[in-house]
Amino acid sequence: MALAACATPFKADVSRFQSQLPAPQGQSFAVVADDPKLAGGLEFATYAALVRDRVAKLGYTPVDDPAKATLIVRFDYGVDNGRERVRSSPGMGGMWGPWYGGGFYGRGYYGRGFYGARWGGPWSYGWYDPFFDGGVDSYTVFTSGISLKIDRAADNQRLFEGKAEAVSTSNRLQYLVPNLVEAMFTDFPGNSGETLRISVAPEKK
Repeated sequence: MALAACATPFKADVSRFQSQLPAPQGQSFAVVADDPKLAGGLEFATYAALVRDRVAKLGYTPVDDPAKATLIVRFDYGVDNGRERVRSSPGMGGMWGPWYGGGFYGRGYYGRGFYGARWGGPWSYGWYDPFFDGGVDSYTVFTSGISLKIDRAADNQRLFEGKAEAVSTSNRLQYLVPNLVEAMFTDFPGNSGETLRISVAPEKK
């Protein structure tokens, strides 16, 4: 039963806002780290390449030098330290008990304060527990997320903001970030202010 729960796909909640993204023709872009601590890292470069590829497929022209770009794409990612989920006593009507080990709200991603520093707090509309009826007595779940911002280079005007978040039993960024990027660019740029729940494939064992 535990293996079955681990194979369950998680749902990525995607929230996107935009003002007026320009048509791709004549527009270039560069992907940069929204968190300066990630800039220049090989891990960031790996995930930034995924974003670069998806934006390029929209018709925008990628450039390496942000000074030569008409659009600046700011990217960030992270995963928290996890919480243990346990089944309540039979007297609770079969519902799940509380989080053990710290709770959902206020937890930062690996000490970088991904919620507090980058987004100002957890998302208010809630989270999705894909293992609610999985029959597992105890397991650890992790909350992961990415943020994507697009600014016009000429005047730093914000043209797009997006966030994607998921709860899963995996904390491997190599698995989580590509799937969250895929969710972010599903039907991109989407309707401004709309939140979508997009299925993401389970991690292969």
